[in-house]
Amino acid sequence: MSVEETLRKIVTRVTRKPESAFTPQTTFEDLDADSLDIVQVLVALEDTYDIEIQDEELQEIKNMGDFIAYVECKIGEKGKQA
Repeated sequence: MSVEETLRKIVTRVTRKPESAFTPQTTFEDLDADSLDIVQVLVALEDTYDIEIQDEELQEIKNMGDFIAYVECKIGEKGKQA
């Protein structure tokens, strides 16, 4: 399963929105996600991929496409450390 598919499943489960509401241009605001929803998504991604997501780095993320690229980058960094 790709990072996009995994993120889509997690985000739509947490926000209780249909998968059709998720596109690379979608924002958490578009999904009416509150801060608790976002934390739940972050924890699920950290657990799924065994990565650590930094709050400061999230400031640069504007939409789900950015988020997918960020998670893929973190996974790549983890692979280089192994």
